[in-house]
Amino acid sequence: MPTLVAGIDSSTQSCKVIIRDAETGAQVRSGSAKHPEGSEVAPSAWWDALLTALEQAGGLDDVAAAAVGGQQHGMVVLDADGEVIREALLWNDTRSADAAAALIEELGGGVEGAAAWTSLTGSVPVASLTVTKLRWLADAEPENARRVAAVALPHDWLTWRLSGSTELSELTTDRSDASGTGYYDPSAGEYRYDLLARALRITEQQARRIVLPRVVAPHAQAGTGDASRGWGQLVLGPGAGDNAAAALGLGMGRGDVAISIGTSGVVSAVSRQPIQDPTGMVTGFADATGQFLPLAVTLNGSRVLDGAAQMLGVDHDGLADLALAAGPGADGLTLVPYLEGERTPNLPRATGSFIGLSLASMNPQDVARAAVEGLLCGLADGLEAMTARGVPVESIKLIGGAARSAAVQQIAPAVLGREVQVPEPGEYVADGAARQAAWVLSGSEHPPSWTTSEVRTFTAEPTPQVREAYAARRGLIAERG
Repeated sequence: MPTLVAGIDSSTQSCKVIIRDAETGAQVRSGSAKHPEGSEVAPSAWWDALLTALEQAGGLDDVAAAAVGGQQHGMVVLDADGEVIREALLWNDTRSADAAAALIEELGGGVEGAAAWTSLTGSVPVASLTVTKLRWLADAEPENARRVAAVALPHDWLTWRLSGSTELSELTTDRSDASGTGYYDPSAGEYRYDLLARALRITEQQARRIVLPRVVAPHAQAGTGDASRGWGQLVLGPGAGDNAAAALGLGMGRGDVAISIGTSGVVSAVSRQPIQDPTGMVTGFADATGQFLPLAVTLNGSRVLDGAAQMLGVDHDGLADLALAAGPGADGLTLVPYLEGERTPNLPRATGSFIGLSLASMNPQDVARAAVEGLLCGLADGLEAMTARGVPVESIKLIGGAARSAAVQQIAPAVLGREVQVPEPGEYVADGAARQAAWVLSGSEHPPSWTTSEVRTFTAEPTPQVREAYAARRGLIAERG
């Protein structure tokens, strides 16, 4: 009988469970369940979805180890009894934009404040980060803030629930997810309680009484499963943030870049050295192997294509056909797709705009092409910010739901100016979590070498004029008052 491991992907939209052979990586079975929509969600909904997905996947009775890859930044605040104080604020909740600006101002403001935060945590505060959500909590809901006895991230909380523990001291996390909080220094490997105190407007002494999840080494055991549910034999891995888990699932190494187009758009790369970018374009996160994972993240990913398809009254295949029927540059039409505000650049209250509309471009084909090009130009900006910080780029893999679009596959190499590899569609976050679980189980110094999926390579004539038009027009977008 093969030894089985489970990888869990608790994402913004759903929970997926993949059960694999620990030695070969072969998939044995799987399950999934939806999460509620919105940017404010009760964590209990994630737990209910996980139980449903596990049931679909045949349960954990014969599984030796499991790990959770989860959406980053979400604020889960717990009281002294381990109860959730309020619904979690997710990464895409932008109500803490003013809090982010205030935190930067408090460390000098402008370039000086951004540089100070970058030197301490590798990141400049934006509305996505947990530290800004805690400041919002302190100001908007002070009574709830005073009840905070522990702060966890979504994957931390789910791992804790899988263990069956009710002790706050047994909360665990990993470097990759902790590095997205805004109060953890990934280069030093330690929490910054001074920044936690600043966020909650309390003293550092008070902040040190708040439980933050213990940071577990990449291949160390975080705990065991809940014996009351029959999971007592289950070894729990430390888990990872979703982007770090996906990088592990793809087997990424130095020089590899992944561009993931899901709910958000993410450009990620593996680096041996920590990356610090005071402009905030690149965030200096850690990865799931002991290295670093600089990221450039846009709030507007696949839903740009969702919205364009809905507007044009077509499905996604129809949108791709329309976009590919138009020429590069869409007859001068550009979509700046800040449809839900934006994180990179930091414009949380911005809206999107079509710019350059004319009689020539007022047709479904050019509108569809502009939507695809606008989405990809935002990601190209992120890739350019990476290379400007010295991150090597030897290969680019395009993943996520929107990577299945024929238009995205064919237009991406033109906009990026580089060939693009598209792996077989898969659940890379869950795969990375499963690979980590197998790694923890093996006791080896290196993760197991599983067979990676086949890839298709796409090339195209570069279209620098598309990026030049986008660069000239994105600056015309202002924030709402």
